[in-house]
Amino acid sequence: MRRFGTGPLSRLAARTYTLLVVEAALVATTAPGLALLVLLDRDASNVPLFLLCALPAGPALSAAVYALHRQPADLTDLRPAAAFGRGYRRNVGAALRIWVPLLAVLAVVAVSLTHREAAGVPVWWSALLVVVAAAVTLLGLAALVIVSLFEFRPVDVLRLAVHFVAGRPAVALGTAGLLLAAAAVTALTSEAVLLLLGSAFTAALLSVTRPMINGITERFVA
Repeated sequence: MRRFGTGPLSRLAARTYTLLVVEAALVATTAPGLALLVLLDRDASNVPLFLLCALPAGPALSAAVYALHRQPADLTDLRPAAAFGRGYRRNVGAALRIWVPLLAVLAVVAVSLTHREAAGVPVWWSALLVVVAAAVTLLGLAALVIVSLFEFRPVDVLRLAVHFVAGRPAVALGTAGLLLAAAAVTALTSEAVLLLLGSAFTAALLSVTRPMINGITERFVA
């Protein structure tokens, strides 16, 4: 007789439950920024405030990565809320060390692009800024995943992020695809809808960065 919790329906139910609980935790921990975000007009002058509202999302995303990655093999012993809380407490400092510089770079790029004509920024420079913002975002997300699951010095986190983003095209392309999907969801609906899909996007981020996670585990953990 098959033991309870090993069948496909049990696994599906456990995965769904985990995603729902992590989603609720994501909403709760990003609520302060979201509350301010919905009050802001979609105007270029508010771009720095938009990014400031995104500040709580860094530690929350890190905790979600930790919780979804730490899903136990025994599906009858699911505690995703406890795993999220443990990941948040464990990673909040490291996540902010990644997230704050990332948002700062994006703020500078966004302000430069939205005020291009007033600042006299040439078109070629604007294109370069877009490339820089994309590269920094890819590296920032990779670094966030690393600090969520492993403990390395900041300089080693950066080296590993550069190594896997530059050396594993699947990681870079997969993450870029997720970013484009997130941008499309936000543009077509709202930031609130993107947040409600947060646990699904986190699961997808874990999936596309799996080669990086496995590579780090094999070289430094196993």
